[in-house]
Amino acid sequence: MHFPRGSKLPTFVSPLMSSNPTPTLQSNPTPILRRRFPARGHRTLFITHRSLHSIRISRTQIQHDSVSSKPLPFKSSSASRTSGTDKNTNKNQCLDLSETTRKTNSSNNMGSEGCAASTKPRFLCLHGFRTSGLILKTQLGNKWPESVLRHFDLDFLDAPFPAIGKSEVEGIFDPPYYEWFQFDKEFTEYTNFDECLEFIEDYMVKNGPFDGLLGFSQGAILSAALPGLQEKGVALTKVPKIKFMIIIGGAKFRSPTVVENAYSTPIQIPSLHFLGEMDFLKQYGLELLENCVDPSVIHHPKGHTIPRLDEKGLETIMSFIETIQKKLDEKEEKQ
Repeated sequence: MHFPRGSKLPTFVSPLMSSNPTPTLQSNPTPILRRRFPARGHRTLFITHRSLHSIRISRTQIQHDSVSSKPLPFKSSSASRTSGTDKNTNKNQCLDLSETTRKTNSSNNMGSEGCAASTKPRFLCLHGFRTSGLILKTQLGNKWPESVLRHFDLDFLDAPFPAIGKSEVEGIFDPPYYEWFQFDKEFTEYTNFDECLEFIEDYMVKNGPFDGLLGFSQGAILSAALPGLQEKGVALTKVPKIKFMIIIGGAKFRSPTVVENAYSTPIQIPSLHFLGEMDFLKQYGLELLENCVDPSVIHHPKGHTIPRLDEKGLETIMSFIETIQKKLDEKEEKQ
């Protein structure tokens, strides 16, 4: 979406699922290298039999979105919320998802049956605004089948900043909640954005390499911008190029500076996008598609949520997985 110079921008809260924006925040003057960031990265894989720990996740009482009929651009209706499981779990109907720590630069991760012939692609997963890595893991574990998840090595990272306002998932998921950066009402000015980029890069340096990014909501907006920022030398300069991305409920940044750096050239890497018919970000997700050279798209009838996969969606994501594996195999053969 483009606005003529001097025109008045529409008033909205950002796409980052908060009815409590924080326009008065000030940047932290302390140099990033002197800060103490909590080690909150959830180094977790989904289907790994040799696990060190495990968590139990309820599959009962799944909550779906309730979206207002006329949501404002980049603003979440107060009734709209991220779907997931009720925090009161049913111990008799639980899904065990393995949670294991993986050593940096390990030679092979053989995974589960059917994936032993090649190394699984590693994706760094960025959660939504004022949620957490564990919440995103729970959402994916309850919505996507094992036949899909078993093809990925998924690493769930907590954002660097504790939530400083109400989370839309309170009462659905337990705290703690985190946010990647803060923003103004028009989503054109960001606080702690550079610190966020450095935090992600530092984690990737220490725990990579990663093949791709998976993001939901605020994490999706961030994930979709990082390949372009990396190409321009603005972010992720110390790690290998991002090769793939999965964008769930995403959109584009609106700051002119970020737009110039992130989207001035087409996004060349293969990407998979989830667009909800009732998602208040749908039109902005379509704008993001225009910047992608090789996008695959899964349409679903829900709102701003991680959807279940119907037959067509399952076919699309499995085709995307085949594309990923083919490119990784080609690269390995060249080496």
